[in-house]
Amino acid sequence: MSLEVQVGTPHLAIHQGQTVWLSDPDGQLVPGTERGLLFRDTRLISSWRLLANGAPWLLVNGGATSHYATRVFLTNPVIPAQDGDIPASTLSLMLGRWVEEGIHEDLDITNHGAGRARFNLELVLRSDFADLFEIKSGRIVRRGRIATEWSEAAQTLRSEYRNDDFFRGLTLTADADSAAVLANGRLSFEIDLAPGATWHACLLTDLHDGAQTLRAPAGCMQDSHDSEVARRLDLWRRETLKLRTSNEEFYRYYHQAVDDMAALRMPVVLDGHSELMPAAGLPWFAALFGRDSLIAALQCAPVTTGFAEGALAVLGHWQASARDDARDAEPGKILHELRHGELAHFRLVPHTPYYGTADATILYPIVLHEAWSWTGDPTLLQRHLPNAEACLRWIDEYGDRDGDGFQEYQTRSHQGYENMGWKDAGDAVLYPDGSRVKGPKALCELQGYVFDAWTRMAEVYDALDRTDRAAQLRARARALAERFDAAFWDDDFGGFAYALDGDKRRVLTSVSNVGHCLWSGIVKPERAQAVVERLLAPDMFSGWGVRTLSARHPAYNPYSYQNGSVWPHDNGFIALGFKRYGFAAEAARVARAVSGAAAFFALHQVPELYAGLPRELAPYPVQYLGANVPQAWAAGSVFSFLAALLGLRPDATRGVLQVDPTLPPWLPDLTLRDLRFRGESFELHFRRIGETSIVEVMQGDPAKIVRPSPEGG
Repeated sequence: MSLEVQVGTPHLAIHQGQTVWLSDPDGQLVPGTERGLLFRDTRLISSWRLLANGAPWLLVNGGATSHYATRVFLTNPVIPAQDGDIPASTLSLMLGRWVEEGIHEDLDITNHGAGRARFNLELVLRSDFADLFEIKSGRIVRRGRIATEWSEAAQTLRSEYRNDDFFRGLTLTADADSAAVLANGRLSFEIDLAPGATWHACLLTDLHDGAQTLRAPAGCMQDSHDSEVARRLDLWRRETLKLRTSNEEFYRYYHQAVDDMAALRMPVVLDGHSELMPAAGLPWFAALFGRDSLIAALQCAPVTTGFAEGALAVLGHWQASARDDARDAEPGKILHELRHGELAHFRLVPHTPYYGTADATILYPIVLHEAWSWTGDPTLLQRHLPNAEACLRWIDEYGDRDGDGFQEYQTRSHQGYENMGWKDAGDAVLYPDGSRVKGPKALCELQGYVFDAWTRMAEVYDALDRTDRAAQLRARARALAERFDAAFWDDDFGGFAYALDGDKRRVLTSVSNVGHCLWSGIVKPERAQAVVERLLAPDMFSGWGVRTLSARHPAYNPYSYQNGSVWPHDNGFIALGFKRYGFAAEAARVARAVSGAAAFFALHQVPELYAGLPRELAPYPVQYLGANVPQAWAAGSVFSFLAALLGLRPDATRGVLQVDPTLPPWLPDLTLRDLRFRGESFELHFRRIGETSIVEVMQGDPAKIVRPSPEGG
């Protein structure tokens, strides 16, 4: 690719769990930006600069070597010194930084000049301990007190922030070839290098939150390859699904997604046991989310069921048991977002956790069924059935606010979200004239999710010999599909309404959400072609993917967050929906569009979203400013496309994996290794021969790999 699209302004990022170090490209950090070292929603470092006798170093090259490590090469300008100027570019400074729990930084200076180099290396370090919400808003209010203490004997600098019982802190220990002193608010090292000589320092930063201390790794940068975080990454790569194909573009898109999901693994400790959850995205969403984690878990099921198992455990633990209008909590509801910063601690924001999501609770039983279908593990049902049943009760008692049989939402909190579907921007749900829809709002995809949840849970109850309950849910699902068709389909519009408003009027706005209705299966077969054709019409399909909103709508803006942009995860669900209803070529067209876009982004790392400009105007995807990258459900989009192209669908009732490949000409071959299904590892080889796609079972029991029956959905 002759052009590489960088998302956002250039930066370097390393991260692990809920620790994110976001710096400038030279590894440093000038004050006054949104960047810094973020730990549990608090910025512990807001300024980090290296100076040589007051002069800044010059960037040569820098980059991340993994999600947890980065290396930067710097050189010097002319440095005025007591013994005469140190010529430019005669010193090299190599900065290595990596995170395991705390942070380890290596500074290596080499004198490549002909003369002696004597100067002071200064580290300018500042901590504002700002809350993440305030960093994003640009309005930082100091509520507590910062205290800094330097111990020359121990070579430690400790900086702490306290506000009543809220605490954050860091301890930096310098282990260098020359001792540091604290002077004028800076750590200063005397450097004296003969020609060819080197100087080394380790800076070890421990992170504190009052309840725990995350220790800096002792090993230097070269030791990071043998660290526990490196071993976990290697294990992840070995245990997850492997893909080979002659299509380099799709291969790189897939493998970058596997690494992105590895980078976003977030351990959450419950009862002394660590569960792995996918963080939503970086840099702002290294936190526990409901909808994002559940969608990512669904996407990742063919690759690993670990995320699903972790999400079920952690989100079940936080399931609401009482109504709390300030946090939009209701019995049985699954959280939207949990934060740990100062504002959440003092309940100045409702994220303790906040429950303002209309879909996470419905998605929970869907994920339970999906994980059980892939693993065949009955203990998953034993552990999480009570949570899933609480979700089903919430659907009836709270999700359906007025008893009309549809899911509606509207916040009760004075700090609550206007919109609670996956399109949760305040301006995301609009009438055809561009005005905002009056609530409570019944989004089309929410009805589909309920249909899917009831249908899947009927299979669960059958497996548990609760056939009466299974029959009841199937009957309710069929009735919901009929009501949905009657209430949401509009003949004159030629499609389904985006939503029903608070007066039960159809909101006839063309949006991508209806593709989720195909994915869920709530759409009558005779309606499917109209939905497919509408989503692939020029005003909806940009060439780089399906837009969130029609280009003919008065509010359309290709650079907006959700009113005309393209979201990869959204397109993944649309492709799965197309495939479900037999539109395989159309599913492949959507997959090709997003895969082609991924090829332009740096590292093939598809961002959260990108602009909805038409491909004929934009011969490469145009970034959305502020998109998160990596982002869990964006990375997971390729797994959805893979499932759509190959027709991967576990059949929990029969204990078999359905495959229905329709490889397009641009993807003529594909091999899956270490595909884990019900305790067995499979290797499947898919090939396109003429217009036909075949599958060969190279490893594993061939009886467990079946083609779907003609009447299968």
